[in-house]
Amino acid sequence: MDRRRGISARPASTEEVECWSHARSSINTLNGIYSNPGTVETIGRVNRLISSWPSNDTLPAEGFEGVKPVYKKLLSGLQEVKNNAEKEARAIGETMERLDVLIALRKASESHATGQSPAVTSTPATPVVNSLQKITLPARNSVGPGSNIPFSREPKARREALAAQLPLQEGRKVAFHPPSSSGTNGPTDESTWILAVVTRCINQDKNRYVVQDAEPQEDGQPGALYNTTLRSIIPLPDPNAPPNSASHQSAYPVFPAGATVMALYPDTSCFYRAEVLASPSDMHPAGRGAQSKPMYKLKFEDDGDQEHSVSAQLVVEWPG
Repeated sequence: MDRRRGISARPASTEEVECWSHARSSINTLNGIYSNPGTVETIGRVNRLISSWPSNDTLPAEGFEGVKPVYKKLLSGLQEVKNNAEKEARAIGETMERLDVLIALRKASESHATGQSPAVTSTPATPVVNSLQKITLPARNSVGPGSNIPFSREPKARREALAAQLPLQEGRKVAFHPPSSSGTNGPTDESTWILAVVTRCINQDKNRYVVQDAEPQEDGQPGALYNTTLRSIIPLPDPNAPPNSASHQSAYPVFPAGATVMALYPDTSCFYRAEVLASPSDMHPAGRGAQSKPMYKLKFEDDGDQEHSVSAQLVVEWPG
């Protein structure tokens, strides 16, 4: 009997079922965007306005006032098209992220079932959340960090920027961007980043990881687990790394006064946009406090005139 396809009958793990549930939700969201008649109507309206615009941008006899009404409607319509396109791009990205992690989980479990060593894939991947547990985030606007290379959500750029630090080791603290999910308390957006810890690498792929929210759940249980990729991870400086390591604090940029950064807000597990008021060298000039822990003085966005001292290990580039 031909048993080559016997492995396909293997029951899916609970982790895979949950991941597929989120992937299906993302696909439904994407389908809803595509089938929205308002999007088609907006594009048609913009095309009609463009057709009515003077050829060669030549003003009519009545001057600018003659095209001003069309200009205002066209500007509004183009902005709406832009917003819809960005919404579609985010939905496509999130759908691909969820499916990518689902494939990685499936391959890992199939390799385990056959006793084979999991193959490392070089296929670009993007992040995705896989958890039915709730995330509790403060009601403030937060933003994300980076490394020596300007932050980019493009998979190849992320791998190149972090190549010297990969694979991320278990226990490594990171800033993590959790995609929006119906299982969260309130929506998350592009500016939301939380403190998390790497728990393992998925399928020996340096691009895919499981991270754990550093914030315990409301019932006292450990923080929620997420399947994700480098696209949603920004490693924080490792206090235990040797001085010549790419993970050491010295390998990260030093932000001067006036720079915009992302930092962990004191007594929270969330990162927020902040302005540097004083760098570590300003806080501890040469010869003074040389053995002190490097600190930044920051003013966080939407935090009035309050000033906070934050460890340099919790301050990174803002990917704005």
